Amino acid sequence: MFEPDVYIKRREQLIKSMSGGLVLLVGNSESPMNYLDNTYPFRQDSTFLYYTGISRPDLFLIIDIESHHTALVGHELTIDDIIWSGSQPDLVNLGELCGADQVLSSSELTTELEKARSQKRTIHYLSPYRAETKNRLEKLLGLSVEQHSKDNSFELASAVITQRSVKEPREVNEIEMALGITQLMILAGMKSVQPGKYEREIAGLVEGIAISGGGRLAYPCILTKHGEVLHNHQYHRRLDQGDLVVQDSGASSIHGYASDITRTYPVNGIFSSCQATIYLAVLRSLEGALSTIRPESSFKESHLAAARIITDHLQQIGIMQGDIDESVAVGAHALFFPHGLGHMMGLDVHDMENLGEDFVGYNDQVHRSQQFGLKSLRFGRAPSQGYVLTVEPGCYFITPLIDQWKNEKRHESFIRYDMLSRWENFGGIRIEENILVTSDGCKILGPPIPKNIPDVENACRG
Repeated sequence: MFEPDVYIKRREQLIKSMSGGLVLLVGNSESPMNYLDNTYPFRQDSTFLYYTGISRPDLFLIIDIESHHTALVGHELTIDDIIWSGSQPDLVNLGELCGADQVLSSSELTTELEKARSQKRTIHYLSPYRAETKNRLEKLLGLSVEQHSKDNSFELASAVITQRSVKEPREVNEIEMALGITQLMILAGMKSVQPGKYEREIAGLVEGIAISGGGRLAYPCILTKHGEVLHNHQYHRRLDQGDLVVQDSGASSIHGYASDITRTYPVNGIFSSCQATIYLAVLRSLEGALSTIRPESSFKESHLAAARIITDHLQQIGIMQGDIDESVAVGAHALFFPHGLGHMMGLDVHDMENLGEDFVGYNDQVHRSQQFGLKSLRFGRAPSQGYVLTVEPGCYFITPLIDQWKNEKRHESFIRYDMLSRWENFGGIRIEENILVTSDGCKILGPPIPKNIPDVENACRG
């Protein structure tokens, strides 16, 4: 946890942006894997963590907008809890650690909420994303599932998004610490890769490094020779000569802040000429996109800039043709680049996505497209100074998608389907950095991780 003052100031800032009522923040519960006592590693709700710093299950926070009063709510550990999980700070100590004015028992929470409802005060809560949270809201507020899905507070969500979007220096420092661990994870993958190994051997090594760094993986590791499968979490394949590995992995810091880095590297330590050609297309698109990112400049335009660079390179090798701007405008490039350029990052690897992706990534000036590929851009609006984003262009050869578009003759004036047979089993390449938006541009966060071809090949050769 940070110092109590940090959480007090964050809550005061939230109070100033609200019109009135009570804010009810619901912490997460333990989540069973396959029976009640065998749980997934606990992860606190990120908004609860942001305003309290407390990573313990079954807690609530009440913030009274009018009185500026904060109450931490929960139950004291029983002797059974202590036997199985060890001694932990009691509620009073937890309240002091987060700067709460008082602590309440779970039964007192019901009384407080009933009092607020009888006074016709607004109770603000965020849209729940876990079944157990939905059940708790149903019991506490007498809401049906349909009601708490539509009656959650847009005012609260907007205030939280505005506040959490701009990262404090201490938050950027946490992200950089997470990136320091992620550097070790990526280098371990590059140094250990060789023909005959299985994906699972490297994936296990990577996850161990994340845990040894004091946190855990920020999200399930993607480590695969089938990089054309964008979220490939299977690790059963043997790595062979000529394969490429896409490693998309990030650690979380001790305080829960995420990192998210992708590198693509050759199993035998040397890119083939075809692999190097596509790799350079992606690398140049990354560099080009980074050069366009600055406050008040639409991130959607940065995405399109990356798409134009990839299209240009694919034209140079005879896969695409025609006017580049027209080709990108109609979305022909999305056959090879079907996802967005990046997303917000912070306490969540896709920061605040549970509050509504369109609320976080779009606004009245920039609306989400319905075009294939572009509609998958999670963040399209102009960032502000202090935002942390991922930038992750890619180029993929997805056989079922190619076959579908070819049969439909989709964008055939821009795509040379007759030239794609030699690329059928190529796979995919993605390169990703995490950036902080500065006053006049952006800064790549974390220590350097090999991404130029000679540096990647040297790392793979140990």
